[in-house]
Amino acid sequence: MLEGKNVVLRLLKEEDLEEFVRLYNDASHRGEYYPISLRSLSQSRKEFQENGWWDEHQGRMLITDKEGLILGCIFFFKGAQYQEGYEIGYFVLRRENRGRGIISEALPLFSAYLFELKPIERLYLLTAGDNIPSQKVARKAGYQHEGTLRKAFFLRGKHHDCEVFSLLREECPSLKEIMKGEGRREKDEGRRMKVEGRR
Repeated sequence: MLEGKNVVLRLLKEEDLEEFVRLYNDASHRGEYYPISLRSLSQSRKEFQENGWWDEHQGRMLITDKEGLILGCIFFFKGAQYQEGYEIGYFVLRRENRGRGIISEALPLFSAYLFELKPIERLYLLTAGDNIPSQKVARKAGYQHEGTLRKAFFLRGKHHDCEVFSLLREECPSLKEIMKGEGRREKDEGRRMKVEGRR
């Protein structure tokens, strides 16, 4: 379990599956940039029995509040096999909780955890070209914009550009710093001092 100031990241339990699938399949809660595929409870249980939705190359954690209410999900997976590191994905499961900073807190926490867990040099994430809120979340967590993949994915009847963001190991505060709420502020201050030192 990873505990932040307002959110908790934890592995799923079997008793979470029914609520998770219900929320996931409720179209009224689905963000406009998340695929509209549905998930069956039986298939979810089968996959969960295999590995608990966490193994060497992919895994997901629930995002909850301090009282245990499920707010969303954050996950990693291996994208292109030749690429170093892992791709990160995330979503909020309740419409009323969007825009409350849930992912802004969860993403740095999850990123720092993966860097401590895995011998990797980079993490990356993709956002739709016009998904400005998600791009702001990525930048706030220290992810750097790398470029645009033109018409790279199909969603809800049309093709979208993808914006690519990445975070390198040396750019990420330690898990301890993040959990104490110090990490990003210290990294930003260090960056500012380096820039000023070059002047």
